[in-house]
Amino acid sequence: AADIDAVIISTVSHLVQTPSLAAIVAAELGCVDAAAFDISAACAGFCYGIGMAESLVRSGAATHVLAIGAETLSEMTDLTDRTTAFLFADGAGAAVVGPSEVATMGPLVWGSDGHQATVIEMNRTWPEAVATGEPSQIMMDGRPVFRWATTFIADAAKRALEAAGLSPEELDLFVPHQANNRITDAMLRHLKLPDSVKVARTIVHYGNNSAASIGVALDAMIRSGEATSGDTCLIIGFGAGLVYAGQVITIP
Repeated sequence: AADIDAVIISTVSHLVQTPSLAAIVAAELGCVDAAAFDISAACAGFCYGIGMAESLVRSGAATHVLAIGAETLSEMTDLTDRTTAFLFADGAGAAVVGPSEVATMGPLVWGSDGHQATVIEMNRTWPEAVATGEPSQIMMDGRPVFRWATTFIADAAKRALEAAGLSPEELDLFVPHQANNRITDAMLRHLKLPDSVKVARTIVHYGNNSAASIGVALDAMIRSGEATSGDTCLIIGFGAGLVYAGQVITIP
């Protein structure tokens, strides 16, 4: 913990405005005088955190950065809403980003389209929730999200692969945000990944845990032996905002 210079937590379910969850976690871990801040990038959160951590290390602003994606979406889900209740889940995943003698992280491809912000949003503000006594919960229009993920995000994943100078045949693993398996299948067709590439499907066990999704999937694949040290992996997250981020990484 004493080696950590900064803690970044991506979450949409830390339900107080301040202090940041990152500051609390840094103190609980015993990180000494570490910079600490939260980011809100929904289901792209783990990739945003990893990308920012890499930039801090490359710039010299930090040597080791702890990036975390953590969610308790069960507290924000309408269990009577058939479009969301079966999808959203809780979880957390973390990684330490530090210096390396060889490149182990490809260029970050990221962006946003705020014109589609209303397709995934909270149904009321926290002051409105207090005033009405009704909870603030996640609402989603699944059809435009599906179209966006299977077209624009599939293209972004392709750009991340190209930015790293890799062909689909050179990839070992593909770990997209665990939104649903239909989106993953569509992305596979778009990218034309060979059968040799192992694909994360942890949504069937853990659901969609937003910012934690990719961290949880990576850990599950490493534990199962599907992913091993040195494997080349394409990660991409996408969600409310609408926001996205992806890059090629080498499994540590």
